[in-house]
Amino acid sequence: MFLTLPTLLTWARIAAIPLIAGVFHLPFDEATRNIVATSMFIVFALTDWLDGWLARRLNQVSSFGAFLDPVADKFLVCASLLILVWLHRVDTLVALVIIGREIAISALREWMAQIGASRSVAVHMVGKVKTVTQMVAIPFLLYDGTLFRLIDTRTWGTVLIYVAAVLTIWSMVYYLRKALPEIRARAR
Repeated sequence: MFLTLPTLLTWARIAAIPLIAGVFHLPFDEATRNIVATSMFIVFALTDWLDGWLARRLNQVSSFGAFLDPVADKFLVCASLLILVWLHRVDTLVALVIIGREIAISALREWMAQIGASRSVAVHMVGKVKTVTQMVAIPFLLYDGTLFRLIDTRTWGTVLIYVAAVLTIWSMVYYLRKALPEIRARAR
């Protein structure tokens, strides 16, 4: 099931990365670039929900799709954070914490799957809240303006990305603690 509709939507999230980055090199004013990049991020981020829903609805759930979906999410988030660091809208340390956690937990999950213990590092509510917080913070920071003449998206985005960084550390500690018994058992 390499080219089902749900999988194509997942591939679209990966394809979106150079498109979102490219927006900031277009000869438009900053506000226009911000709106276009924000809109693109939101549309592609929504495909995360849509591809899963379609896969279940159309009975096109596959192991390849289950593998590719979180990879696409991590690529989109990490690339967007790098763009925001480049634009001086996110602190480098915050981006490193979030990206480093994604790499570490992905490696942990891979190892746990290899030893047959993937259930111990299954997605937890803290990880889901972290993801939602990132997915709200990033478009706020990409927009970088006042929304509805009321919401300073830079301020709210900055607060939310710091909250996401804290949740990132919290979820990483949670997953490591869940995996610790297996790690200890394998170290003997």
